[in-house]
Amino acid sequence: MDFAPYIRDIEDFPKPGVVFKDITPLLKDPKAFQKAGEALLGLTANMKIDKVIGVDSRGFIFASMLAEKLGAGFITVRKSGKLPFHTISESYDLEYGTGTLEIHSDAIEKGDKVLIHDDVLATGGTAQAVCKLVEKLGGEVVQCNFLIELTFLNGADKINGYDKGVLLQY
Repeated sequence: MDFAPYIRDIEDFPKPGVVFKDITPLLKDPKAFQKAGEALLGLTANMKIDKVIGVDSRGFIFASMLAEKLGAGFITVRKSGKLPFHTISESYDLEYGTGTLEIHSDAIEKGDKVLIHDDVLATGGTAQAVCKLVEKLGGEVVQCNFLIELTFLNGADKINGYDKGVLLQY
């Protein structure tokens, strides 16, 4: 299925000069939503996965579906100050600023095989930060999985060395 018609460009969001890739048209179409989930799952074929991380916040949508289908645990990585238990953190750069991500300190056990899912790979700072969090806790990143990659921002360079799965590239 071609998912591109279900992605809407929003000019100057969240700040002037940024073209935001809006996935809500895909999410509201039941067939496209289901097929995208199946396609993302297909990117993980023959991988042993213990935990699936969803990155705050749009990454939660498909990551939870993937975890359920894979029989894996689901973990949220959130922006600073949003998790209620003990956390570890990692700062990162993104295409329109900087931020900090956090994960519960008990979310991953040593040796866990981890799939990281987010909706968009842009500059790669977010994905790189999540990979670092997984490794700080003793997990192994088996794949960084995305609905969309903005290739012109070269974000894949920051996660070079990790398996990458992507449905759409711009």
